Amino acid sequence: MKFADIEPGRRFLLGPVRVEQQEVIDFARRYDDQWFHTDPAAAERGPFQGLIASGWHTCALAMRLVSREILRGSESFASPGLSYVRWPHPVRPDDELTLEIVVNDSRSSVSRPTLGVVRWQWLMRNQDGDEVLDLEATSMFRVTTA
Repeated sequence: MKFADIEPGRRFLLGPVRVEQQEVIDFARRYDDQWFHTDPAAAERGPFQGLIASGWHTCALAMRLVSREILRGSESFASPGLSYVRWPHPVRPDDELTLEIVVNDSRSSVSRPTLGVVRWQWLMRNQDGDEVLDLEATSMFRVTTA
């Protein structure tokens, strides 16, 4: 995808991706080793009444969809960061997640005119329509003149 294709107001709908229990546990053991992500029995008795995925796992699932369905073969040139990230509802094993992306802004970089800057909101929802991820990312793309 070229920078010129990413116009304000453009929407992308990606997924679904299914969340597997073992994937939740494996990710958490490696990156966010907290009992409500890794121990199903203890999590049943906890505040979420069951195992939940790490919020960072949820972000990784969203990034996997974006990298495979939007950024692969694109002129993507990294990201300086996120404006915010929220996890309004937990992700649970067997959830099916979809990601909606809305382009909020797309402009040429003032300091680096060979780069375009895209600001977009990512909203991930489960099969019941509950929002499980809300973030605003800034991404840079190479600007081509041809």
